[in-house]
Amino acid sequence: MSQKTARQSPPIHRAGANTQRSPEGIASAPFWVEMLVESREDGDLTAMRCSLEPGTMTQWHTHPYGQILYVLSGVGLAERDGEAAEELRAGDCVTFAPDERHRHGATLHSTFAYISIQAVLGGSAVTWLED
Repeated sequence: MSQKTARQSPPIHRAGANTQRSPEGIASAPFWVEMLVESREDGDLTAMRCSLEPGTMTQWHTHPYGQILYVLSGVGLAERDGEAAEELRAGDCVTFAPDERHRHGATLHSTFAYISIQAVLGGSAVTWLED
């Protein structure tokens, strides 16, 4: 039997039930964030659906256990520190290694929607960095 205490699964998440604007300062413009899976427990996964307007780019950031980003619609960019930005389209999936400095966002002429999945460490799944 697992050493971790069993927890009850959360209820079904209903589309749009927890959609809000992104926090200030994490991107070049606010964007919509819908939390699909939330936790602050170390090792637990979090998942969110994000919708960005054209030209909106996140600030540089890292994730302690890495990140999976799956593109739902539009055209976006993913950029790793020191590398050229790569174009992303619906159906594309990109992974970032633990603590890999990166950013992502919409191209100048398209909206961009994606689901991101990342695990928690020390109560957070992301560290926002200065430019």
